[in-house]
Amino acid sequence: MCGCMHSSRDQTLHLEGDPSLSAAPPSTLAPRKMRKSISISKQLASIKALKKGSDLEKAIASIALIFRNSSDPDGKLGKAIAKDLLQTQFRNFTEGQETKPKYKDLLSELDEHTENKLDFEDFMILLLSITVISDLLQNIWSVKIMN
Repeated sequence: MCGCMHSSRDQTLHLEGDPSLSAAPPSTLAPRKMRKSISISKQLASIKALKKGSDLEKAIASIALIFRNSSDPDGKLGKAIAKDLLQTQFRNFTEGQETKPKYKDLLSELDEHTENKLDFEDFMILLLSITVISDLLQNIWSVKIMN
């Protein structure tokens, strides 16, 4: 665990939602009207320290915000949500990896994770591991950077 803690303000923002939501699994809940969420770019813009932040700082902050927006009140991601984020937010890195042994091993490790949830550190390690084995990274390395 990385020891990261949400502030009470962050917890309040994170916990905003439908108070009538029961503890039943999502598949058994009737459809409900979702509140419109604030875009990541607007959330980033609200962080004063990032106004003049580097691209790398903004990239990491984006990952942290996506994680926080998707995590439970304890700051953890369920395995199903983590897999959904990989498919929806990281698909260009995961695309075409499904048959590769290293990718299968990573997903297998995720399934075998002793806890049923990932903290931010575990999630970052998963993202970095997938990035390193991805075909997209090879394409990025081949981008011309000088004239």
